[in-house]
Amino acid sequence: MQRLAGGIGGSCNFPRLWFKTCIKCNPLQAGKLNGFPCRGQPVRSLQGRNPFTRGQEREWKNRNKTVLTYIAAAAVGMVGMSYAAVPLYRLYCQATGLGGTPVSGHSSDQIEAMEPVKDRIIKVTFNADVHASLQWNFRPQQGEIYLVPGETALAFYKAKNPTDKPIIGISTYNVVPFDAGQYFNKIQCFCFEEQRLNPHEEVDMPVFFFIDPEFAEDPRMARVDTITLSYTFFEAKEGTTLPLPGFSYNQH
Repeated sequence: MQRLAGGIGGSCNFPRLWFKTCIKCNPLQAGKLNGFPCRGQPVRSLQGRNPFTRGQEREWKNRNKTVLTYIAAAAVGMVGMSYAAVPLYRLYCQATGLGGTPVSGHSSDQIEAMEPVKDRIIKVTFNADVHASLQWNFRPQQGEIYLVPGETALAFYKAKNPTDKPIIGISTYNVVPFDAGQYFNKIQCFCFEEQRLNPHEEVDMPVFFFIDPEFAEDPRMARVDTITLSYTFFEAKEGTTLPLPGFSYNQH
């Protein structure tokens, strides 16, 4: 069985950012603040006693509880930020081309208004890898495509599940050389979207892209005439972490 897989890829391949937060608090030290007696201080006789009432002691305890509540809320907030940082970082990479990640987010009007740079021909080659944990067959349907900056191109990958059980995969991708990633613009692709293949199902996965015309004006790209687009598929399951941008993933 074969079908065409669609979907717009909206993220980039970079690995999780971890925030480490260490909050140290000793509530017993809070008793030294604001003139309150330290916790555990013995109560003296009324004559010559520091004039603190039980109401003030209750107020002091309530303040301690409030401080601890704020600290707990801050800790929970930092954990939430560590998870939110992942999609936000991917969006940033997608917008800037960091780590060889192709850029996306252009409107159809911008694409149609591009002026092709006809005297600069670029060869785009395609690579496909599958992590050892994923029992899929995955390959590009074409070895290379020739185009010029400002011209759109359509390529296809093919994926097949040869097993007797359904499997969900997810892919990452990057561009080599990395500096060319900021000029490699994907319009449509299957990256960072879960793809479910039923037993023995085969699908065609399209990649619609273009090279920004500014590629031809960048002196760093003067000697670059070949760009490689690489995809790597992983099995999508809880706890899976995708590789960091600019780092190769050891499949073994």
